[in-house]
Amino acid sequence: MRIYKTAFIPLLAFGLLTACGETEENVTNENTSEVERKTPNENQVDRFADIQVLRYEIQDFDKLSLDQKKLVYYLSQAGLAGRDIIYDQNGAHNLAIRKCLESIVENYDGDKETDEWYLFMTYSKQVWFANGIHHHYGMDKIMPQFSEAYLDELIASTGAKISENAKKVMFSNDTDMKRKVKNANVDMIVASANNFYGPGVTQSAVEDYYAERIDKSDPRPIEYGLNSTMILKDGALYEDVWKSGGRYGEAIDKIIFWLEKAVGVAENEDQAAALKKLIEYYQTGDLKTWDDYNILWVKSTSGDIDWINGFIEVYGDALSKRASYESIVQITDFEASRQMKVVADNAQWFEDNSPLMESHKKKNVKGVSYKVVQVASESGDAAPSTPIGVNLPNNNWIRQEHGSKSVSLGNIISAYDKAAGPGLVEEFANDQEEVERAKKHAYLAGKLHTALHEVVGHASGQINPGVGQPSETLKNYASTLEEARADLVGLYYIMDPKLIDLGLITTLEVGKAEYDGYIRNGMMTQLQRLELGKQVEEEHMQNRQLVAAWVIEKGTDENVVKKIERDGKTYYNINDYDKLRILFGDLLKEIQRIKSEGDYEAGRHLVETYGVKVDQEIHKEVLERVAPLDLAPYSGFVYPIFVPEKDENGAITDIKIENKQSFVEQMLYYGKTYGILD
Repeated sequence: MRIYKTAFIPLLAFGLLTACGETEENVTNENTSEVERKTPNENQVDRFADIQVLRYEIQDFDKLSLDQKKLVYYLSQAGLAGRDIIYDQNGAHNLAIRKCLESIVENYDGDKETDEWYLFMTYSKQVWFANGIHHHYGMDKIMPQFSEAYLDELIASTGAKISENAKKVMFSNDTDMKRKVKNANVDMIVASANNFYGPGVTQSAVEDYYAERIDKSDPRPIEYGLNSTMILKDGALYEDVWKSGGRYGEAIDKIIFWLEKAVGVAENEDQAAALKKLIEYYQTGDLKTWDDYNILWVKSTSGDIDWINGFIEVYGDALSKRASYESIVQITDFEASRQMKVVADNAQWFEDNSPLMESHKKKNVKGVSYKVVQVASESGDAAPSTPIGVNLPNNNWIRQEHGSKSVSLGNIISAYDKAAGPGLVEEFANDQEEVERAKKHAYLAGKLHTALHEVVGHASGQINPGVGQPSETLKNYASTLEEARADLVGLYYIMDPKLIDLGLITTLEVGKAEYDGYIRNGMMTQLQRLELGKQVEEEHMQNRQLVAAWVIEKGTDENVVKKIERDGKTYYNINDYDKLRILFGDLLKEIQRIKSEGDYEAGRHLVETYGVKVDQEIHKEVLERVAPLDLAPYSGFVYPIFVPEKDENGAITDIKIENKQSFVEQMLYYGKTYGILD
């Protein structure tokens, strides 16, 4: 599971979650003479559409040993070797479109000052940022704002190639319009443009396929469907497994090549054992081997270097089965990790004192490890838009029996902090007291909520025997409810005096700052990410609106949170923080019950009633209020390049960091260096 920057760093979110006014996405082909060009400021590498690109630093890399530097390098290369996979997973035509765009950008020597070239470059950057032609967050297709005739001119001028079918998908207003559709009233597989399922595959057929194969009484189930494309073969459903010699095999072989090199410089035997098992998994595609790898990986906690690599998160699949490829390579931030380790050390206390039903509490919270890390490299679904926190593995029985690893991506959070601005909090806070509270405490509040969400939240609770995994019982609502559950754990405890006793905070004003920001974000500010008239579909947005809307409704009689209208603007004011905490606990208890018992109907009711529907008047107001701030709603990164220095015999003598590429330079470099799949 992941945390994204918008969820738990309110002060940062105020600077990053804003609408971008009339962006390139709103410009019509007929109005290219009035194109509004975005230019980066001193903190940005690039700025386009609704996106800002930032740069982060890696501290003290030179203090690592040569073998540690090699390990970082080899793991980074392994991650980037799979970069093409995420493009193909996100859509069948993405690789062809990306390569066409890259060829044009690389070779075009015509006039680059025209509006159409600017719009073409904006589209290219959006595709690179989203790993495909659909928005990385909203999932809607990114429509080119230049003409098809202009693309034809560029192709003729540069010799770039693209099929007519792929070009049609780019410009069509009725084909592949959304990468993932979450709507229980339609066939979500047929409606979604992602490439997890082949032509002719239907949702009901897939559900029947797994219903026949999954034993809900199995105490240690594999993650069915995690690493395969479901296709029709000879008229029957068939799982085309992602492995060496199979689908994506050419890229996976490169991943294996670099992982084998990493084994040779592993910091200890536990690391080496985990890497060898990961290689075996990629060679066989066997999901039991994947579980074995995750157990070894969870136990490997003593090194300074760690990694995430594989087909992991299922957010991209409406059925929450098939996982997107991702890679994160990380270096421990020792001082920050020591400060936050106290949360993991007290995980059992948090579980014992939670508002859950006793039968839903874990009697022995296993091996939760928490570290603050520096990101060295990211790829696939983790880049260029990155989470700020990760808790893995996702398989519930492994977490229950063997524990999990939680990391906070410290240098990513720091980079966001440097680029953030105060505009949104000042616009949407009800009074100056809230503004000052955010300035003083929101950054720490966000870090603590991240830790509590990942370490305690995702590690807490248990499923009743024989119920089955949430992906089966709660289906398309599983991810939303799990993120809401983890959010609620963090919200419940961030106002607990225990945090003062543990030395994590000195005042409960920190918790109040998190409550202020969470309600504002859930009810209003996150709506600037949506086009007017849209409903909420992305899981993290659904979970935040669900939580905020539910507690406000349930606290109406006692006026716990009051909606205020003043000078034509809407605000939310928390009148009773203690009662609000109780409501957070009540909702946490109910969502854990839903998960533990597999209560699909109750879960569906919560999400559909509170998490999906948007008040269109409020939405319109939010867009109007954030437009003048001209801040990018979405952020991502360019990444350091690791350059080996070699002696006359070809042996690596050192690894240096280069960190000066522009976003365009990096995307072209990646395309040339790691463009493995056709």
